[in-house]
Amino acid sequence: MTVIVRALGPGARATTPAAAPAAPAAPAATTGDAGFAAVRRACVPSMLTSPAAVAFDRAHAHPDAAYRQLIAEADGEVIGTAQVGVAHDSPEPGQGYANIYVHPERLGRGAGTLLLRTAEEHLASAGARFVYSWVLDEPANLAFAARHGYAARRTAHFLRLDLAHGTLPPRQEPPVGVELVSGSLYAQDARPLFALDAETVADEPGDVAAEFTDYEHWRAETWDHPLTSRELTTVALVDGRPAAFSLALTDGAGRYSSGMTGTARGHRGRGLAKLAKNDSLHRARAAGCTEAFTGNDAGNEPMLAINAWFGYEICGTEVRHVRTLG
Repeated sequence: MTVIVRALGPGARATTPAAAPAAPAAPAATTGDAGFAAVRRACVPSMLTSPAAVAFDRAHAHPDAAYRQLIAEADGEVIGTAQVGVAHDSPEPGQGYANIYVHPERLGRGAGTLLLRTAEEHLASAGARFVYSWVLDEPANLAFAARHGYAARRTAHFLRLDLAHGTLPPRQEPPVGVELVSGSLYAQDARPLFALDAETVADEPGDVAAEFTDYEHWRAETWDHPLTSRELTTVALVDGRPAAFSLALTDGAGRYSSGMTGTARGHRGRGLAKLAKNDSLHRARAAGCTEAFTGNDAGNEPMLAINAWFGYEICGTEVRHVRTLG
């Protein structure tokens, strides 16, 4: 059974184990997006996705990100995926990433190796010097990364909350001067949320620093994303200005995820992030969501404590790896 790798979207080229020249692949079809989403759900069920989201991410990727979605196919079936790109919003150039997943029922066919090789070649041509990759914290996955020269860095957890049968903490009355509002209030002009997101992302633990400076791209990539629910997003206002928020994602199938929860530097330590997230979770349950997911760096003890207070439990772990190209 021959495995080929190709990129979704126009101008893609197929790659075979022999690296033989190949004709350009046909433009990405709905089946490719659906296959990509299906593999991601099978490998990392805690990460929300959909065929529409896959297509949207490709169409709205920043031109400096060199973003690619790769799929590995065997007899027309998508058995593996890779999200590949350059951290264009990092102040340090040359930071690339390649997150690779192979369907757990289709392992051992060489798809992972072929995806990784194709991803590294693309990143090298885009000027990347380092490749970061999230690897599932399982013996076979960790061994695969080590064999290909990747060194383990930090750990992050996926967490799950049963919204259908669990018990959420009761809604709390906001303190004087604080108001909780839906993100839909910013449907037309989300610049205040962009500024808040940029500040919180800059302080988030991670290997690669990020700086959000392009509002129009942030709006297209994040605020207008098909998984983003403005209605279920909660913003905590202090004296009428956004001070904390909890960005909500939904897949239309009863699954909810926290895209980002954070507080402006001048308002931290007041419990505003917890207040906003609790309100968002109550909104989600009232809207019919049955499961809630989130993710935290293993060293982010404040957010892990907040999520434990809500009743989240760890349901998966990934380990960040890195390799130097060249």
